[in-house]
Amino acid sequence: MPRTCLTIVLAAGAGTRMKSDLPKVLHKVAGLPMVGHVTQRARAAGSGDLAVVVGHGADAVRTELGAIEGDAQFFTQERQLGTADAVMAAMPAIEAGHDDVLVLFGDTPLITTETLTAARVGLADGADLVVVGFRPDDPHGYGRLIEQGGQLVAIREHKDASEAERQIGFCNGGLMAFAGDKLANLLKAIGNDNAKGEFYLTDAVEIARRQGLDVRAIEAPVEDVIGVNTLAELAEVEAIWQARRRRALMLEGVAMAAPDTVHLSHDTQIAPGAALEPNIWFGPGVRVDAGARIRAFSHIEGASIGPNAEIGPFARLRPGTMLSEKAKVGNFCEIKNATVAEGAKVNHLTYIGDAAIGAGANIGAGTITCNYDGFGKHHTEIGAGAFIGSNSALVAPVTVGEGAYVGSGSVVTDDVPADALAIGRARQVNKDGLAARLRAKLAKAKAAKSAG
Repeated sequence: MPRTCLTIVLAAGAGTRMKSDLPKVLHKVAGLPMVGHVTQRARAAGSGDLAVVVGHGADAVRTELGAIEGDAQFFTQERQLGTADAVMAAMPAIEAGHDDVLVLFGDTPLITTETLTAARVGLADGADLVVVGFRPDDPHGYGRLIEQGGQLVAIREHKDASEAERQIGFCNGGLMAFAGDKLANLLKAIGNDNAKGEFYLTDAVEIARRQGLDVRAIEAPVEDVIGVNTLAELAEVEAIWQARRRRALMLEGVAMAAPDTVHLSHDTQIAPGAALEPNIWFGPGVRVDAGARIRAFSHIEGASIGPNAEIGPFARLRPGTMLSEKAKVGNFCEIKNATVAEGAKVNHLTYIGDAAIGAGANIGAGTITCNYDGFGKHHTEIGAGAFIGSNSALVAPVTVGEGAYVGSGSVVTDDVPADALAIGRARQVNKDGLAARLRAKLAKAKAAKSAG
């Protein structure tokens, strides 16, 4: 039988150093709240149950994280009395019984599945407590992990460490894994005999050792345990996350001409064989199929881009956009809540909203679908093989049939039958010699104004 796992996420911190009204753990990395990154990695490491301990901004955390993790349990830390007190708040979940219990922090969004899995492997191998450590370039200020004979015997805070202990480079990363049948008793044994009168989870190490339990430390990359306390640190974490994801995509076969200029979302899906030019921004909900080419300075969110489609440069795809194979959206075009069928072209300076464009249709420059009447949105249907002349306005709701033509400069308010030609513009009238007389009149008026 697989080992069961509970993850307790501590998300009660106020995060006043963020200088923001938003609860700290709800600040986003790649479009996903930090705490969402933590819970997703826990899920990937096999955690079937989640207990989230909230405090500051509890309602907001419940609402936003609940939308991501619908079956998470939420517990409130009524008093800010330390990390062990926070874990104690989730005692009903602990007492439900699990083989493994992971204790994570909601502000460490770079934690990886590999690190959490390694901690669980340690428990499966017989450990009762596994602490995740790391080796920073400068260990000053971090708690040190003190080991003897392959066992972790203590976590010594920097201010309490001896000079010899301060030479230890192995530091506490804050993440811990417990054997589920041992955690409750360890928590109950933790006291608050310290200057702050708080209950520290790190004290569980020495208590476990006194009880003869197996306590170990594993090492994780420094990046995995970076915590976020300021907006500057949030930006640094964002950069690390982006670099990791871009590298993973390139190793999978996605071409990037200038990787550092491509911004990805937490759920961006790009198939091998796609190519990205510089300066592209992906918001949430984007899928790019093989062979698609995204050209420079494009902004894309909530869109599905089919095989061998071409986007941009300087294109904007908004939510609800669906491009089929070999569709093309060119420069300075905006597409919203619209489908563009196979081989259709929307080449330049065009807005297509709330519409369906048939296969092989051609949309001329400056075309707009007039989809909003000030109260509601309306649909435009453009049939396969239709040709929409430049600078046309299609006033929805309206249908242009298959193979139909719309003359340039037309305002189309009625449906156009298949294979028909629609011209919706005023008849041109030429007044011979009037331009010269008009120029003379305007020049005279300007001269009079200057003289006066």
